[in-house]
Amino acid sequence: MDETVVIDVAGRVTIGPDAKMRDAINEALEDGARNIVMNMERVTKMDSAGIGELVAAHSSVKRRGGRFLLVALSERLASVLQITQVLGVLESFDDMDEALASLSADGGG
Repeated sequence: MDETVVIDVAGRVTIGPDAKMRDAINEALEDGARNIVMNMERVTKMDSAGIGELVAAHSSVKRRGGRFLLVALSERLASVLQITQVLGVLESFDDMDEALASLSADGGG
């Protein structure tokens, strides 16, 4: 598997019986991914459980020596993450090229 995996997230990000985001992250890590880039462009809503999942995923990736990046946050989602002080912990980029360039510059892409 590639060292960097891009996961496209769409719709509502809430945790419950349909935890697609969590499953995709865990699968990528189990398959040996070091870095995970979350494309958030099509996310319409995220609740507190979804935010908690982002933080948990960040911690899992960091423990393995990788980076967890968010890309293309909507203005609304970025505001929520800033208010909850999650953006102080997670790395965020405006577009995919910028995020991947950051990984390459870091030697991890």
